[in-house]
Formats: sequence, structure tokens, C-alpha cells
Amino acid sequence: MAAMVLAAARVLLRGSGSWRCSRLRSGAPSHRQFSGGGAYPHVPLSSPLPGVPKPVFATVDGQEKFETKVTTLDNGLRVASQNKFGQFCTVGILINSGSRYEAKYLSGIAHFLEKLAFSSTDRFESKDEILLTLEKHGGICDCQTSRDTTMYAVSADSKGLDTVVGLLADVVLHPRLTDEEIEMTRMAVQFELEDLNMRPDPEPLLTEMIHEAAYRENTVGLHRFCPTENIAKIDREVLHSYLRNYYTPDRMVLAGVGVEHEHLVECARKYLLGTQPAWGCEKAVDVDRSVAQYTGGVVKLERDMSNVSLGPAPFPELTHIMIGLESCSFLEEDFIPFAVLNMMMGGGGSFSAGGPGKGMFTRLYLNVLNRHHWMYNATSYHHSYEDTGLLCVHASADPRQVREMVEILTKEFILMAGTVDVVELERAKTQLMSMLMMNLESRPVIFEDVGRQVLATHSRKLPHELCALIRSVKPEDIRRVASQMLRRKPAVAALGDLSHLPAYEHIQAALSSRDGRLPRTYRLFR
Repeated sequence: MAAMVLAAARVLLRGSGSWRCSRLRSGAPSHRQFSGGGAYPHVPLSSPLPGVPKPVFATVDGQEKFETKVTTLDNGLRVASQNKFGQFCTVGILINSGSRYEAKYLSGIAHFLEKLAFSSTDRFESKDEILLTLEKHGGICDCQTSRDTTMYAVSADSKGLDTVVGLLADVVLHPRLTDEEIEMTRMAVQFELEDLNMRPDPEPLLTEMIHEAAYRENTVGLHRFCPTENIAKIDREVLHSYLRNYYTPDRMVLAGVGVEHEHLVECARKYLLGTQPAWGCEKAVDVDRSVAQYTGGVVKLERDMSNVSLGPAPFPELTHIMIGLESCSFLEEDFIPFAVLNMMMGGGGSFSAGGPGKGMFTRLYLNVLNRHHWMYNATSYHHSYEDTGLLCVHASADPRQVREMVEILTKEFILMAGTVDVVELERAKTQLMSMLMMNLESRPVIFEDVGRQVLATHSRKLPHELCALIRSVKPEDIRRVASQMLRRKPAVAALGDLSHLPAYEHIQAALSSRDGRLPRTYRLFR
């Protein structure tokens, strides 16, 4: 039986002679033109086939197709767009508004407005109605605030651009700010503050503290998160008084990526020109134009960090230290050398996985984490604004080893102004360019880059221009900016058990010395 089945299978696979003859009789060609060697037996593969149409390829004239187009409307609002292939677009409104402008107001207004975003407006009864409108175009929305910028953004199908811009205009200029929404926002802000103080990762809290220490009671040193005592004080009247001064057209940019510029300008004129906001058309009279004043100093927060683990596995008790020095604004030429310096310092956690692009050859890995196994983290950060900047290093270790950890950090700061190896500099520059280009593959990142640059400078530096500036950084540029930075007073933020934290004056003395060592302390009794 098995032999019969195998024989039948062979016949089916091989095909009968009559079936093969029927294929030939049906007129099917024995070979297809261009697909085999029989059609053109003597034409080598390196030569074009005769009779084949010449291909026409798409061309791009230099960088013209990648330019960011900017148009300023009659009311001062700027419209910026960037070409990007795809079905979807990202469109949003960026506003020159944030916690740095709250000196004459209750701290926390920008934080409140972030939580109130995309709530009910004159045209939309509720947040659900806004979300349902966006869903028709496959859209999502988000609002983020920083110390100097507020950003309302929507990603949706490009065909719904008119609807999206109309919705954004309504959300920004015509919010209802009902009592119920404000009460819900109070609860959301309270929850976020509790979460901030409970989370194992202290980086957001340390960033808040280092800014407070570096810019004491001014501009970017003001609280980004709403203080607990202000939650109940912020109401519609307070919000309207702030919005009247800072949500004005001349402080706004409508940015879009993946849209036609002329269509975006047309939508902006339709929805953002000549409209009266919910808080009236009175002129802004109380705009804060203060320039950031770097002060330096220390902010400490004693806290029991022994029970921060969220799960059954215990988390080691750590003390977290962040030391910062003033760098420069993103408008200055030294911004690029500082960015390269930050990349050269690098760092991360002691349990970071290695591999390409992980920064395992940065200074904070090679000189700190690889040599001092008891340190859990050493990471460099660079915060830059339109009038100042802050380069800082965050480190964490057991509370009993805080003094030694601080001295390791101060030595690394001093070494920044020392010899810069050409290989490590080239590696840092390559890594910075790589990170820049990979990030700019994402449409929302391009949107934010376009919006922020146009908001600050009325134009945009293209990626190839930034890469050229990065390539031009030399070892002497790194030494120069580092030496200039070390002349300033340090800013220090400390969180956890601070019984072994050196005095601020000792940290300042170490950063002013040649080797970065802390002054020795002597005790009569141990």
C-alpha cells in the first residue's frame, strides 16, 4: 500500500507527458523576455539592455527640500513647518510660558495648566468630546510644560489638519476652566507631588533641587512643580490673570511636521488670527523679562531612603548628590562644546548593559563606575536655556561613603579642564551626532525641535549645520569652556542621609584647587 502511494506521488510531482504537452500547446512562452539569458545572450550584466526605457530617479537639490519654512502672521504669531513623508503629521502650539515667569504669581500655575490641557472649551463640551474628534483622524494629544516652554501637540492623519488646528486653537485660547475641572486638577497635582516624593528614582526631584540651588529665587530656579500650599489657592481668576500676559500671539509658534506649509498658514489665519481669547483682549502689561541670575548654593533634603523599594525585593539605602556649575545658553557659540563635553562625561547606572552606543567608554564609566564598585550611579546632565545653562553630575552611594563620592566627583570636574584625548573627543562627537540624527528620525522630536528653535530664534538650524558645528569642536574648546565653568560657585543638591556630606565651603574649595581634593578634616574624638 505504501509503495503504491509513493509511486502516485512521484507521478504527480514529475507530471505526465500529456500534461506537459498541453502546456506547450496552450501557447505559453518557454521563457519570459528579460528574465533569462536566452533573450539577450551576448549582453553583459554591466551594460544596459537594448530597448529598455531609461529610468528616471527622484532628485533633491541640496538642502532646499529640508528647509524649515517660517511665516509670521499680522498678530505676531509664527507658523513653522517641516516636510516629512508619511500619512500622519504632528502639529502643535508652543508658547513662551513656564515656571520661570511665575515670580509675580503663585508658583505652580504652569503645572496646573498642563493638567488642565485638552479639557472642555467653547466648542467642545468635555475632554471626551475632544478625544472622540481626534479619534476620527487617528489622533492623539499631549501637553507638556518645562521651565520656559509650554507645548500643546496633536499627532493625526494629515487629511484632518483643518480640524486639528481648529481644536488646538480652541484648547489654547478658549478653555472653560470650570470649577469641576479645577478641582480634578487639584487632585491630579496632589497625586503627582506624592508620587514625586515616593518614587525610587530621585532624578526629577534632584533636578528641581539643583535648579533651586543654582538660581536662588529667580527665573529657572523657581518651582516647576506646584507647592502643596498653593494647590488650593489657584483658581480661574489667578489662571486668567497669568494667561492674559503670557498666552499672547507674539509668544506663540504653530509648528507642523508632515504638512504643506501653505495649508498650515491658511489654517492658522482661519483659527488663530483675529480671535478673542476667553480672558479678553486686554494688552499684556505685566510680562516678566528677567534674565537668569546664577547664584550657586546648596539645597539639602534629609530623608530616610531605606524603604523606597516598591516591591518585596529590598532596595539599598542610598544618598544622592548632584553637583552643578553654570555653562551657557543655547544661543551662544559655546553651547556645542558644552554638549560635546557632556557627552564625553556620559555615565549611567552601575548595572547598565554594555554594547554599542551605551557610552561605556565615557569618563564617568571608565574613571568612576569601573574603579569604584560601591558607587551605584554617576551621570552627567546638561540643562540649557535662552540666557543660562547648567552642567551637573548626579551620583549615588551608601550614606557612609558620601564624602569619598563627593571627592571623586570634584576630581572629575577638575579633570574636565585638563588634557583631552583626541580619540575620546572624536568618540564623543560621533556619539553626539549619532544621537542627534537618530532622535530626528522621529516625527514628534522633529516637531519639538522645529517649535523650540523658531520660538527662541525665529529660525531653525538644520541637522547638517549642527553636525558641522559638532565636527569643528577641538580639544582646546573643551578645555576653555571647562576652565570658564570652574571659575563659578558650585550648586549642590543632596538627598537622603546627609550625616557624612562635606560642608559646601569644602566642596567649593575642592573645585577651586588643582587636584579636586577636599580639605582634610581632623577630629579629636572619634
